[in-house]
Amino acid sequence: MARAKERAWQRMLSGRRLDLLDPSPLDVELSDIAHGLARVARWNGQTLGDYPFSVAQHSVLVLELFKALNPGADARAQLYALLHDAPEYVTGDLISPFKSAIGGNYKEVENRLLGAVYLRFSLGALPPPALTRQIKKADKEAAYFEAVNLASFDADEGRRLFGEPTVVAFDIEAFDRLIRPWPTREAHDIFVAAVENLVAAVHN
Repeated sequence: MARAKERAWQRMLSGRRLDLLDPSPLDVELSDIAHGLARVARWNGQTLGDYPFSVAQHSVLVLELFKALNPGADARAQLYALLHDAPEYVTGDLISPFKSAIGGNYKEVENRLLGAVYLRFSLGALPPPALTRQIKKADKEAAYFEAVNLASFDADEGRRLFGEPTVVAFDIEAFDRLIRPWPTREAHDIFVAAVENLVAAVHN
């Protein structure tokens, strides 16, 4: 007797049924992404503050660092940066050491999901290599600031793991606003507004 095919999709609150192995951009909804990312904690939740530091907030932090590092970046490049961790609304945020330990096809699945997200928002499934490097730099700077300010790493350890941060454009008040963990609804709303503003700018 043949075994029934194992389920490889997840039903979203929007009603969409997203195939995790062969995701369609038609099944990607901003409401689902924002809902999930605002509830997924960075650093496995091992951060200071009254709320978890969510992937939605991390995404906004990366966007702001990306803009500071690349002041000439257009809306399309900024949208790529903002959505760089979008698959985690489905996969969760596995910390890098665990990703390395499990190996296998994890990255392939994640990249297919990311490509579907990018296509859903009228971007190419793969950003140009130079842009990918720029986003990765902003992502690593965000990881440094999160590690040192929220996850109890000391500065030397942070520099060793994530590199020397180079962004100096934020004043203290603006930086505090970005690094202090937001309540879930606030993280959700700020992420949605950022995506919608950039999508509108891309299409203008």
